[in-house]
Amino acid sequence: MHASLKPLASAVLLATLGACAVGPHYERPTTPVPAAFKETDGWVLAVPADALDRGPWWALFSDPVLDTLAPRVEVSNQNVAAATAAYAQARALVREQRAGLFPTVNLTGGATRSGGGSGQSADGGNARSSSNYQLGIGGGWEPDVWGRLGRATAGAEASAQASAADLASARLSAQGELVANYLSLRQTDAQMKLLADTLSGYQRVLYITQNRYTAGISPKTDVLQAQTQLANAQAEALGLSQQRAQLEHAIAVLVGQAPADFTLSAQPWSATVPEVPAGVPSTLLQRRPDIAAAERRVAAANEQIGIAQAAFYPSLNLSASYGLGASRVAELFSASSSAWSLGLSAAQALFNAGATQARVDGARAAQEQAVARYRQTVLGAFQSVEDQLAATRVLAQQQVLRQQASAAADQVETQVLNRYNAGQVGFTDVVTAQITALNARRSLVQVQVDRQVAAVSLIVALGGGWQAESATTP
Repeated sequence: MHASLKPLASAVLLATLGACAVGPHYERPTTPVPAAFKETDGWVLAVPADALDRGPWWALFSDPVLDTLAPRVEVSNQNVAAATAAYAQARALVREQRAGLFPTVNLTGGATRSGGGSGQSADGGNARSSSNYQLGIGGGWEPDVWGRLGRATAGAEASAQASAADLASARLSAQGELVANYLSLRQTDAQMKLLADTLSGYQRVLYITQNRYTAGISPKTDVLQAQTQLANAQAEALGLSQQRAQLEHAIAVLVGQAPADFTLSAQPWSATVPEVPAGVPSTLLQRRPDIAAAERRVAAANEQIGIAQAAFYPSLNLSASYGLGASRVAELFSASSSAWSLGLSAAQALFNAGATQARVDGARAAQEQAVARYRQTVLGAFQSVEDQLAATRVLAQQQVLRQQASAAADQVETQVLNRYNAGQVGFTDVVTAQITALNARRSLVQVQVDRQVAAVSLIVALGGGWQAESATTP
């Protein structure tokens, strides 16, 4: 090695060997995790499992149309497309930050030609033109002595992982909204069919009442009441048509299609409600992508502290160049026209009125804010699961009671109508019995779809599924 290069190489070697990353070592923040969920038995302590495959969880509802709609959310929904682009941008930033760990090499070249005018030169001779050609290659490298570049890369990687979790969250949210809207649409179809059957019954009652009025058995008020009841039911049917149209439009947007080009025909509603297994492990709670995103943002904020603290130490820069210069192209590559340089520079701010410490304090505050948001996200996740578990249990009990109430109301309606035909009761009793029976039937349908929607909400709260056989730590 050239004697003049030995001190420089030794300095670089010592700086590299003595490199140490400044800043706090990252540790996952602690959160209040209960041993089991309050609303059910058989749950175990949660452990990270956000990387588990969630699978087509909507298949639990056994609806072939839903099975074709839900996958379209991932490829056609614009919110999911925006989240996908954000993740791609974050990955590009990781590559950019990682590139800073390596040297940069530049190739330069140029040619100039200069000369005097039509007069004479300063020494009395004629002015002549001259040419100059240059070709050089140079490089620079900043040794990551204090870990600033490494922490920037790690922070970008954590941010990219948070963006990936945001993408999963956007996908899961859109899928959950689609499934809930689809189930509500099918419930509306069932309500419309129920109301159509009721309208047929109301029309028969109106026909009977008119015949009784014509025969002088019933007063005119019975006919008017029957007409009023029929008209109100028809108006409710129109309202359900509007509700169905709005749900269909919402589903069209969720699958990335214009509402004018999207139609879902009416079909029988499957009231399938997936049952929660007796021993659902709370490990699935950690599959929630919003929890994963919040935790990764804590890691990214932690790296920013080290980056800010690195400003307390000098920055080093190693540069090298090799160039060629000549007045003729043919002489450009001769040994006599070459020149090289190698240097090591250091820079350190001696006084900036506390700006560096302020940046460190700001980074610490940002990290504490990220920790608080992470813990709040975890608490909110536990609340969401508890809420949906309670709803699942209560709605199942309500459905049994609604079925009993609907069956009893149907019997009352039949008996009161028979007694009216026999002249034993007034038509007001018939109206009351029919309205009660209709409300009981509609309440039964409503609680059935509420159970399905609660199942969807529970699946989303668990991060996209609850199959116990897939709950293994990767």
